[in-house]
Amino acid sequence: MGSSMDEKVVAVIMVGGPTKGTRFRPLSLNIPKPLFPIAGQPMVHHPISACKRIPNLAQIYLVGFYEEREFALYVSAISNELKVPVRYLREDKPHGSAGGLYHFRNLIMEDDPSHIFLLNCDVCCSFPLPEMLEAHRKYGGIGTLLVIKVSPESASQFGELVADPVTNELLHYTEKPETFVSDRINCGVYVFTPDIFTAIREVSSQTKDTATLRRVSSVEALQPATRNSTDFVRLDQDILSPLAGKKQLYTYETKDFWEQIKSPGMSLRCSELYLSQFRLTSPQVLASGDGTKSAIVIGDVFIHPSAKVHPTAKIGPNVSISANARVGPGVRLISCIILDDVEIMENAVVTNAIVGWKSSIGRWSRVQACSSLKSLTFKCFCLVSLNNHEPGSILCRSQAEGVYNSKLGVTILGDSVAVEDEVVVISSIVLPNKTLNVSVQDEIIL
Repeated sequence: MGSSMDEKVVAVIMVGGPTKGTRFRPLSLNIPKPLFPIAGQPMVHHPISACKRIPNLAQIYLVGFYEEREFALYVSAISNELKVPVRYLREDKPHGSAGGLYHFRNLIMEDDPSHIFLLNCDVCCSFPLPEMLEAHRKYGGIGTLLVIKVSPESASQFGELVADPVTNELLHYTEKPETFVSDRINCGVYVFTPDIFTAIREVSSQTKDTATLRRVSSVEALQPATRNSTDFVRLDQDILSPLAGKKQLYTYETKDFWEQIKSPGMSLRCSELYLSQFRLTSPQVLASGDGTKSAIVIGDVFIHPSAKVHPTAKIGPNVSISANARVGPGVRLISCIILDDVEIMENAVVTNAIVGWKSSIGRWSRVQACSSLKSLTFKCFCLVSLNNHEPGSILCRSQAEGVYNSKLGVTILGDSVAVEDEVVVISSIVLPNKTLNVSVQDEIIL
């Protein structure tokens, strides 16, 4: 093999598909989750931009099972912008994180890369990819994982791992353990040599051999077909765990930020992290203003060039305003994402909220989250069905997964929601095409 100066590198970003991401509703109802804008750019744009910094990058692949047409325009635009070929590869069905990589192995290896980066689209971090590659070349082995230290209380939500403090070899890996193992977790960012395909093939072969030797139980027969198929291979349980402690995998620990983007509420937090990073890496994309010719801007704020913001508005910190939005006089925006074609009329206030495409917020209205979150453990939430201006029927139910965003203290307005004048919306989720003419709090508007 040639020197590292001659070696090519490719990157694969897993974007998932429409059968997942239900926690991201209602914002994913009319746009694929990977294309939802965070800090003014589609979610997938951030890992793609990070890949641009990898030396000798030959190609970026997006792997998922969305329809190709949903990514066609974006893939074309980002390829031209970054001057790096970006290609979308559609799975015929979910193959698992490792199985999806293996399924397209021939295409991925077309450029004969020495290393393959594998990233998850719904990860928010600084993506220290060149540093990982340099560390991996020193370590050797099949692959290197990006890891981070978290609180012991939150570690069990992720893949916990134990690494040698001197050599950084991965010694033990377990996915979401029931008992505490380690405060180091897997960040979902990897660099591998092509030997990873051999490891995946061996797992797939073992699964196939086992399947032929035993009869399928009645319980297994009821499971989704993809989970029982021999080409469904999970990277964490099927690859990382068996290879741990065999001098094949190593870790690279980041001291920077890291989050998962599993819900709309987390996207607002991640928008804040990326905007803060822009201050160091791309300060030119951040807005500024002192209230004379442009609005008063506080902290890290992104405003699309096509947006119209009145000079008497006060924006920030942590605000992202998308294309063709209109922000009227006296408006106050704090910690929010304003999507395309939104209109916010005079003296309205939006804080800790995401306002969906083509929505409108009336004069003197407020869209916000509770300033101090109440205990939601035993609280009932209302499911309110509104038919434009007609009163809705109210059904109460106990707390369930659907109120996840309310627990984060974020109000979500879906596509084309109209909040009329002097209406207050607090810690609620509103599905698309609704009109609110009465104030609501802690409700899901169906």
